[in-house]
Amino acid sequence: MKFKVAGIVVLLILFISGCSGESTTEEMYKHLEEAVSLESEFVSQQQPLTELEEEEQTIYQEISKLSMDEFEQITSLADQALDSIEQRMDILEKEKNSIDAAKEEFDKIDPLIEDLEDEQLKKKAKEMKQAMNDRYKAYISLYEAYKTSLNYDQELYQLLKQEELKEDALSEQIEKVNTQYEKVVEANDVFNEKTDVFNNKKRAFYESTDLNISYEENE
Repeated sequence: MKFKVAGIVVLLILFISGCSGESTTEEMYKHLEEAVSLESEFVSQQQPLTELEEEEQTIYQEISKLSMDEFEQITSLADQALDSIEQRMDILEKEKNSIDAAKEEFDKIDPLIEDLEDEQLKKKAKEMKQAMNDRYKAYISLYEAYKTSLNYDQELYQLLKQEELKEDALSEQIEKVNTQYEKVVEANDVFNEKTDVFNNKKRAFYESTDLNISYEENE
């Protein structure tokens, strides 16, 4: 029941071109880097999400050490875990809103791609666009898997608050939680892979333009 979206790389770009007027590539640059800015909310939520995950894991370990003779304490801890999960759900929605806003901004380059006269540059732009679409699809899969995981966690803690809880029901729910966790890990790996591909395609596109750009990579 512990999960961390790890290895998310965001390219921070510094535009240092001294060109006068605004070319198509400069317009594209503005939308691309505004998308990075809009995604900053997603990045900033990783630390609080990790802290809440660690908090819930600690609570679960404490519950595991208790017997049914300590049912009131189990109930109290389960309520704490449920509160933690609610907070993670709020963070998850903030993350998705950030990703959605960034994707919407990114999509504004679509008509600009068609305005590119250099066919090689247009090809690289289209590859970058496809890489972003693949990354967004991977994120949606991750979002859905993680949301389901949180729902299963909630069900588990609600079960733990039942004084007449049967062992079979508990074991079945724990199996659901663990199986879903594996799906989250797989979805997370795919998302990170697609993020790397996108960053590489974006860098390749920029390097093919006449823009003078430097890069700083943050994880």
